[in-house]
Amino acid sequence: MFSHIMLGVNDLERGKHFYDALLGQLGIAPGIANRNRFFYRSPTGTFAISTPINGEPATAGNGATAGFAAQSIEQVNASHAAGLAAGGVSIEDLPGWRGEGPGALYLAYLRDPDGNKICLLYRPPKA
Repeated sequence: MFSHIMLGVNDLERGKHFYDALLGQLGIAPGIANRNRFFYRSPTGTFAISTPINGEPATAGNGATAGFAAQSIEQVNASHAAGLAAGGVSIEDLPGWRGEGPGALYLAYLRDPDGNKICLLYRPPKA
């Protein structure tokens, strides 16, 4: 459905430091530079950060969340911890299970240094 997701940042190097750490724990290679952007590619899609083209400050979208899939609970926890160590801020509940039964998900939420909301998600295989 999606070709890519791009979030605005005000300090490109600070954003790269944060996302290299966070996404690195999910097995994603460091961002590749392209002018005022860094691209993170995976077999299932592309994520990018960019300073705004219009020269205005980047702002976080109210109600917007970028979600990243993890392969395990440990990967969610490691990515969340790496994001915090790289300048992110934990938000909402602590990392853990949300929901019950077969629809339960293991989630962790944080904000990047520019206030963008990030979700790390592990969906267990169906029994």
